[in-house]
Amino acid sequence: MPNIIPVILLKKLIILPNQEIKIELNNKLSKLVIKKAMTDYNNEVLVVSPLDQMEEEPSTDDLPKVGVIAKIKSKIELNNNNIRLNLKGIKRVVINKYFPSKWNKDILSCEYEEIELPKFAPLEEKALQRKLINTLKDYISSSDNISNSILTTVNKAKNLNSITDIITSFLPFDFEKKCYYMQNYNPLNRAKDLVTDLLEELEIIKLDNEIDEIVQENLEENQKEFILREKIKAIKNELGEKSSQEITKDKFLAKLNSLKINPSTYNKILNEINKLTIISETSPELGVLINYLDWILSLPWNKTSKDCIDAREIMNKLNESHFGLKEIKNLVSDFALIKQKNKKIKAPIICLVGPPGVGKTSIAIAISKVLNRQFYKISVGGLNDSTELIGNRRTYLGANPGKIIQGLRKCGTKNPVILIDEVDKMMKNYHGDPASTLLEIIDPMQNAFFTDNYIEEPFDLSDVFFILTANDILNIPLTILDRVLVININSYTIFDKIEIANNYILPKLFKKYGINKIAFSIEVLKKIINEYTYEAGCRELERILEILIRKAIINNKAKILENDLKKYLGLPKYSLNNFENLNSYGIVNLLGVNTCGGTLEKVETAITDGDGKITITGSVGKVLEESIYVVLTYLKNKYKIVLDKKNIHVHFLESNFRKDGPSAGVAITTAILSFWKRKPIKANIAFTGEISLNGSILPVGGLKEKIIAAYNNGVNIVYIPIANINILEEIPKLIKENMEIIPIKNYEEIYAKYFK
Repeated sequence: MPNIIPVILLKKLIILPNQEIKIELNNKLSKLVIKKAMTDYNNEVLVVSPLDQMEEEPSTDDLPKVGVIAKIKSKIELNNNNIRLNLKGIKRVVINKYFPSKWNKDILSCEYEEIELPKFAPLEEKALQRKLINTLKDYISSSDNISNSILTTVNKAKNLNSITDIITSFLPFDFEKKCYYMQNYNPLNRAKDLVTDLLEELEIIKLDNEIDEIVQENLEENQKEFILREKIKAIKNELGEKSSQEITKDKFLAKLNSLKINPSTYNKILNEINKLTIISETSPELGVLINYLDWILSLPWNKTSKDCIDAREIMNKLNESHFGLKEIKNLVSDFALIKQKNKKIKAPIICLVGPPGVGKTSIAIAISKVLNRQFYKISVGGLNDSTELIGNRRTYLGANPGKIIQGLRKCGTKNPVILIDEVDKMMKNYHGDPASTLLEIIDPMQNAFFTDNYIEEPFDLSDVFFILTANDILNIPLTILDRVLVININSYTIFDKIEIANNYILPKLFKKYGINKIAFSIEVLKKIINEYTYEAGCRELERILEILIRKAIINNKAKILENDLKKYLGLPKYSLNNFENLNSYGIVNLLGVNTCGGTLEKVETAITDGDGKITITGSVGKVLEESIYVVLTYLKNKYKIVLDKKNIHVHFLESNFRKDGPSAGVAITTAILSFWKRKPIKANIAFTGEISLNGSILPVGGLKEKIIAAYNNGVNIVYIPIANINILEEIPKLIKENMEIIPIKNYEEIYAKYFK
């Protein structure tokens, strides 16, 4: 007949044979198990613990195959409806299977078999028993975690089986280790493992003791140092000498009292200063506090530089340093005039928009000089973390103020010119939104109470002259764009560049190299600009001229000739876009614009027999692709051009950079019609404008840059949308005198002129 017994599950609790435990139960099913065991199973119950302790409702697969039958020695009913049990482990058994009890399916029972202990040599048992007890004695003498009483219990044990269980129950093993010893029913193996574990514990205790000794020595040394320091402090007090902390405190107090700041900020700083003598000299917090006080007391709370308000002098100096840029020069001059009448007037927030190299940064530096203000530059290109601008909290390791406060401290005044460069290249991600933070900094409605995370006190930024720069106005965050005065700085014409070279770049380089003059003819400068530079500004031009000046000095030349360019600079890198095949049909000039300024490109088309396939090449974006589909639909509807059995290839020749945007429709339409009707378009003509499905010409952006690019490349006829006609007022007079700019409303005007 199989052996059957009810099972009780005890999480994180292992009972071993010869071990007594006391537990409290409040589970209804557990109470039923105990009641059944006491009435029908001679006060005996199988105690097991699930192998997976994280499982809330363990299955029978999670239960061990070896368990311990325990005797219920006593049971007490408590006032809180719990029952308190005294259980004693009797023996290990092997469980054949677990199953729901017949008398209650919610209660687990098991079928088990008695374990027959293996036979082993008496001498081996005796030797292992002696080794185990001696190791245990060593452990007891070294550890504070176990009492000598275990030896009395062990000495009463009759065999190795009992001894190993007694020792295991007393030792502070974790659940997994005790579970292993419970399931291992070979006493010889248990004894060997116990010796190993005890020796390991002895090594751990030895290391712990060594660490404790080192810690104790360090504590005694620190205590000794603290006592000595306190004695030195007491001696200095008796002699009337001050400690280093008191000296630092006095220095900070003197700085604080020299500042004119609001009472709340004064009291905050004063409280921080008073902490200096409270914090221990050895505390890391002392260094953090000193660094904070050094920052906050070094800020120019009430220090300003005196503005130059002579408008004529300002204009003269700006004209000496920069060519053109009339709008920004007039703005600064007007600001100085108003400053004469109203000292409290705040500087405007300016955003200079234009391609690289046209003088955005250098004019900002010049403005700071003519106004007699300090200058500081902050680059926000690629910035995605707001704390770069407003600092970290003091609680962070290595915290410091943001770039704004750093700039003010470096300048030493509260009214510097701060250049915030590349605002169109800021990024927004999980680190934060720097555009929103920048808005708090530049907005005159908010920046009078700007609070850096590190400084934690409001600082008035309203006296700062903020100048922002960007290459593309479309990429400036709208929140910023709404608060600034945008001033466009456009590309320079070839004649502008010649004047800049003669009146600004060359005199500066002559002074740099300590020479009187090296002659450059107009023709040489034109050749340099057209064949060795490709830019909206003059940055590359300055580099080329500096190379030529160095070569002239080395070779004792007083003049640079056209023949010298190839010798000193190599073969020309660029050329005006005068393609020989431009006067053939299917190719026209297309005006574009990018971050480097206006561009003159070529769009070429070819139409062959096929199945209506459309091929677009030349590094083209999605918007430009859509323009091509609009053009094809317009041509089919308006001029009944049958293209269903034709393959159309549209190619943009200048493929060294990506092209996109809604301004190529007119040029693409003209190129396709030119090929279809076999009528070439002359090389001196260029087009810009987007086309709608009914032929209307839509307005475009960057038109001034495009017209300047056309002029620089020798184009003298340009078709533009009539909706952009107002931009002609901004076009230099020289260009308008030498170029025919034709506004058009509908594409029929171009069709009537070139294709009828």
